[in-house]
Amino acid sequence: MSDHPLPGLVTTSQQQQVTVVEQEQLAKDTYRIRLYCPEIARQIVPGQFFMVRVPGCSDPLLGRPFALFDVYEENGEVVGLDFGYVIVGKLTNIMATWQPGQQVEIWGPLGNGFPEPTGGSLMMIAGGIGQTPFLAVAREALGLFQYPNRQTDTLPDKVTLCYGARSKDYLAGLNMFEQPGLDVQISTDDGSMGHHGLVTDLLKRAIDEGNAPDRVYTCGPVPMMQAVRDICLEANIPSWLSLETPMACGFGACFSCVTRVRQPDGEWDYRRTCVEGPVFPGAELEL
Repeated sequence: MSDHPLPGLVTTSQQQQVTVVEQEQLAKDTYRIRLYCPEIARQIVPGQFFMVRVPGCSDPLLGRPFALFDVYEENGEVVGLDFGYVIVGKLTNIMATWQPGQQVEIWGPLGNGFPEPTGGSLMMIAGGIGQTPFLAVAREALGLFQYPNRQTDTLPDKVTLCYGARSKDYLAGLNMFEQPGLDVQISTDDGSMGHHGLVTDLLKRAIDEGNAPDRVYTCGPVPMMQAVRDICLEANIPSWLSLETPMACGFGACFSCVTRVRQPDGEWDYRRTCVEGPVFPGAELEL
């Protein structure tokens, strides 16, 4: 790693060729890949991401961002990480063919990650593939894993994941969220599993029943996150949104992933999702 990182790059970021350990299908068109990359995995925290590309490949030339699903251990040592993806384009179609032992190129960790969960109750709201960062968040919030450079003095007294998808066929990795102490609530648009309706209905119901969370983390489609943010603003609940903005470089040089953020003086300005984000306080964003 260079002693003079590129502007905006997380100082612990590294670019490496790493090894595919395994690949698992989680749901329709949705997969989990495990990579052996001890140095990167030991630095990353929940909500951060990394860029992935095929070594020596010019089509696609640029990497694509993927959020940490979780790290994995061998003999008590963190040795790698998992990430999830949905087949939607050229790179993800290529990724679906990757086999154990294959070399891929990644660089990270990148971005800021979610705030450390402290006290009270935490609700995570995910739509589509937006559940990806919340396994790591949940394990940290429940005290099941301590990430480097993080120290939470008081853990939340309640941790809930509200996860919505089009149908049960698109609910990815539910078994991975069978964590002790985690309350998982499901919604599907077609009613094939859990609540028949939008995942935001679960947040509204909790507020209406007097069980409003003390803070909300959300990730998923922009309209869903916007609705979560608006509900939280009305109920005076702090929220943090993890944006899935398309990125070209991942380290703040190209300014292709900017989003509008309200400044303390009330004016709007642009911030790079890859550097100042991808996690932003909901009250500061214009989506």
